[in-house]
Amino acid sequence: MNDPLTDEELLIPLEEQLCFAVYSAGIAFTRMYQPLLSKLGLTYPQYLVMLALWSEPESAAPPTVNALGRRLRLKSNTLTPLLKRLESRGWLRRQRDVDDERVVRITLTASGQELRAQAAHLPGCVLGALGMDSDEAHALQLRILELRDRLEGADEENLETTR
Repeated sequence: MNDPLTDEELLIPLEEQLCFAVYSAGIAFTRMYQPLLSKLGLTYPQYLVMLALWSEPESAAPPTVNALGRRLRLKSNTLTPLLKRLESRGWLRRQRDVDDERVVRITLTASGQELRAQAAHLPGCVLGALGMDSDEAHALQLRILELRDRLEGADEENLETTR
């Protein structure tokens, strides 16, 4: 009869861990974007905030800080400094809602809208660096989003070992 494997024998090496592959790919993305974004005066997290704001429908009410945080999956203690920095650069404005002063809404300024045009070339640069066409990149994105959604849907019971 075979002896059961020990926890140490079950431990997958770092280079074979899915979590490390995703984590290190995120770091590689940030590093790849850094020289492109520095020309615009943006950090990668600031760029993500601006992307979210640029994609808001013009006819919609300006998003709230809370809604933007949910969309970006950022807590307010991370998002607020990003917004303050972007506001100090003149790209957005934070304003209290007229109906509920507890709510803060975010609007892009004219220079924030102009920055969008300056950043429009970035997706093409990224696809070029990846050596993928847009269909390949989209398919990969869908798989990663599926992974994220599964992880967000995992509960503690699913994480328990059956040993």
